[in-house]
Parts: sequence; C-alpha cells; structure tokens
Amino acid sequence: MLNRPISNESWLHRVPASLKLLVLGICGSALALVQDWRWLAAGLTITLLAYASLGSVARQQARHLRPLVVMAAAIAAFHAWQGAPAVGGASALRLLTGVLLATLLTLTTRFDDLLDVLEKLLQPLRRFGVPTARVALALALVLRFIAVFHQRWQRLDDAHRARTGRAGGLRLMAPLTIRTLQTAEHVADALTARLGR
Repeated sequence: MLNRPISNESWLHRVPASLKLLVLGICGSALALVQDWRWLAAGLTITLLAYASLGSVARQQARHLRPLVVMAAAIAAFHAWQGAPAVGGASALRLLTGVLLATLLTLTTRFDDLLDVLEKLLQPLRRFGVPTARVALALALVLRFIAVFHQRWQRLDDAHRARTGRAGGLRLMAPLTIRTLQTAEHVADALTARLGR
C-alpha cells in the first residue's frame, strides 16, 4: 500500500507541491555535483532539521529510516575497505540526504497534487507524442515507493530481530526485493484494472 502523508499538518504541508519538487530537483542536482563531504554533511544536517520540524508524528516515522542508515553504513564500509573512505563517506551522505528529501516530499504532499505538478511539467513533451500522463504517474509512483521500500525493510528487520535477536542487515536484500516486486505487480494490476487496459 502506498504511503500516505502524515495526518498532522506541518508548515511543509502548506508549501505548494510545485515548489517542493523544484527544491528536490535543485538539491538532487547539487548532491550529484558536490564532492566535498563537509558540504554534503551540511546538506544532510539541514535535511534532518527539516524532517524533525514536522513534529512528533514524523519523528515516529524515523524508525522506518533505520535500514537506510544500515545501507549507507555498508556503502561507506565497503569503500573504506577498498581504500577510498572519502568516496564512501560522500556516497553515504548523498544516499541519506537524497532519500530523506524524497521522504519529506511524500510525507507532506498529496499524491494527486504531486501528479498534477508532474503532468504540467511534462506537458510540452506531448508535441513529440510522449504519453505524459503515464510518465507523470510513473514518476509519482517512484517517489511514493521510496517510503514503501523503507517500510518493507523495517518489517523484515523487525521479524528477523524477533527470530534471531540480531539485525538482518544485507541478508534482507533478497526477500526485500521479492516483496517490493510483488507490491509493484499488485499496483500494476490495480492500475490496469482501473484504466481498463
């Protein structure tokens, strides 16, 4: 099931979806271009402060982000083992910041508002025969599935901890991939039935 925005409205709920998407695009580009880990760390700090400003309900959602921290730590450790700790640290910071920014968007933006903005942005491509409505829907679903991905990981990790007393870590990648694909298939079936195609 696709994650819904948190029920208690925050200041970020009142920001137009178009502005949030613009900020997400600019920040995503900056994350790809910036190499200095100090700037990346500053960006992560600002993102965490924005996340914390959403209130207690958003902070409760933070437990779903623990698998993300595990994945980022694994990336950093791998690069450190390869003799490139700076590259690993920068990659981990980019991952954390990028996913947190996308999570902020999904928590505070209605799906319909997000879809409307994406359709308007893609509208010029209609001249070239691009099915902009479908592309916009696909992009919106990708953003929504970030939250779904984290929730799935958290549930698998909780189940693994209950059985073994230890975190699942990378052992969860295979079952997580299978369940994510199953969810994607269910969503695809629902869309096919709804569109009648």
